[in-house]
Amino acid sequence: QVHLVESGGDSVQAGESLRLSCTVSGATTDWDSWCMMWFRQAPGKPSEGIASLDIDGALMYVDSVKGRFTISKDNDKKILYLQMNNLRPGDTAMYICAAHPDSQFCSYYSGGPRAEYFYLGQGTQVTVSS
Repeated sequence: QVHLVESGGDSVQAGESLRLSCTVSGATTDWDSWCMMWFRQAPGKPSEGIASLDIDGALMYVDSVKGRFTISKDNDKKILYLQMNNLRPGDTAMYICAAHPDSQFCSYYSGGPRAEYFYLGQGTQVTVSS
């Protein structure tokens, strides 16, 4: 069974930075080839995929975070990261880590963090005040 645990969420002021981590356990030895994504869910808004990473590197950033957020991973430690700079109040949300064993899945998936498609973490809350 694969488990994902997010950490690093906090309450910060606009303009500050945070780094989220997602620690993966129980994955197979070819974890470095998995599709990894960060989603976020804000109250009253639909969930959105904000960044994805496949075997070849970062694949997608939603327009609202381009140039401010960076997705990366440490294959040896099995940790997925999301570096978030210049945070805005609109970034306030629960951030959820997701993993799919097929790297190519990241290329065409455009839905939300659905358990029938992904292994999901419980999320970490990010709150940005102005």
